[in-house]
Amino acid sequence: MSKLHLTLFLFITTILTHHCVKDASAACHVDDESALLSFKSGITADPSGILSSWKKGTDCCSWPGINCRINNRVTELSLVGQPDQPKSFLSGTISPSLAKLRFLSGLYLQDLRNLTGPFPGLLFQLPNIDFVYIENNRLSGRVPENIGDLARLGALSLYGNRFTGTIPSSISKLTQLTQLKLGGNLFTGSFPTVIRNLKNLTLLYLDRNQFSGPLPEIFGSFPELRFLNLSHNKFSGKIPNSISTLYPKLTFLELNHNLFTGKIPDFLGKFKALDTLFLSHNKLSGTVPKTFVNLTKIFNLDLSHNNLTDPFPELKVKGIESLDLSYNNFHLKTIPKWVTTSPIIYSLKLAKCGIKMKLDDWKPSQTHFYDFIDLSENEISGSPIGLLNRTELLVGFWASGNKLKFDLEKLKIVKTLKYLDLSKNLIFGKVPKAVTGVGKLNLSHNHLCGAIPANKFPASVFLGNDCLCGAPLSPCKA
Repeated sequence: MSKLHLTLFLFITTILTHHCVKDASAACHVDDESALLSFKSGITADPSGILSSWKKGTDCCSWPGINCRINNRVTELSLVGQPDQPKSFLSGTISPSLAKLRFLSGLYLQDLRNLTGPFPGLLFQLPNIDFVYIENNRLSGRVPENIGDLARLGALSLYGNRFTGTIPSSISKLTQLTQLKLGGNLFTGSFPTVIRNLKNLTLLYLDRNQFSGPLPEIFGSFPELRFLNLSHNKFSGKIPNSISTLYPKLTFLELNHNLFTGKIPDFLGKFKALDTLFLSHNKLSGTVPKTFVNLTKIFNLDLSHNNLTDPFPELKVKGIESLDLSYNNFHLKTIPKWVTTSPIIYSLKLAKCGIKMKLDDWKPSQTHFYDFIDLSENEISGSPIGLLNRTELLVGFWASGNKLKFDLEKLKIVKTLKYLDLSKNLIFGKVPKAVTGVGKLNLSHNHLCGAIPANKFPASVFLGNDCLCGAPLSPCKA
């Protein structure tokens, strides 16, 4: 064999040997493969093929949703559905065989929608489990009393399932937790005071459950908390003073859809890092604190559906993204300047806010980003044409119960528009064909006339006009 051929032979042999060794070392452990295939066998429906490439004899470390970071052992199982894709789901149960994944540190089963069964007891057999996110499925039953045995956990999310009962007291042992998400379930009882031991929490979500009663004064126990969501429960009484201790770092506070009473606390004005504040749908009364002028970083503010009264403070925000002050006892007279000048606002809701102005006179600095505008039940006159004809992404416009007067045929209907309510105004002209493409429409009680274009709406959408005819109303006369 010549030196050249010998050199080529050794080179090729080295490459092939390296390739073979790499393939051999890359193959996942037999126990891990067995555990994952058993999990797959417990799935009864997978219409989008999430697990279609999980096949025996192939390297499970290369399967979608699998990561192997330690000696080719499975360290992470992450299966995430796509909520906007109807077929992106898994039906079935979580196989106890996953307990064989001895090196598993992260379990993420999110938005798979149809996974059923109880709390997966296999978690107690995983010695290295650090992160558990089993979200938006259909698991049910009670969370086990020994949940505190999962002492390594840094994050626990059971969000969006059907768990019932109260939160076990042993959860207080999960002192390494930085995130606890138990929202979107059917938990009952009072606020679980035992979580005061979880001093490393940066995120606490207990929203969308059936908790009730007053909130305890324990929020000083969470010096690192940045996100707090207790919305959509039946919490009552006053907003606790201990929440004031969260002001250095809290950026997100949702207490909406509860039964809170009393005034909005002055201390909320100290929350200079606050990005989002939702207090809507409570029984709060009195005035909005003057200290709100200090909320210079607030982007999302919702105080709607309370009993709040004038005056509303002039905020000094650089730009607000969403604002809802609807259905209180405000008499704003005009749309506030700090709203008009916002370059990033996409949602403005000021229904029944005592606004008395001509809409033509409102000149917002930008209209391109507007998705939602609700000006219902005010005393607004003029025409929205100048405003709406400059929007490109509008999804909803509500202006019922005003004094708007314009020719409907001159209104530009953007393709994104899904909701349009112009009922109980002084609008005239014919119904343009473009509005029939809107998802939800109300043109009742105006001065419209003529034949209605072919549409899918009920008669209530067009009732109370001067001389409209055609389906779903009476036929037009020949």
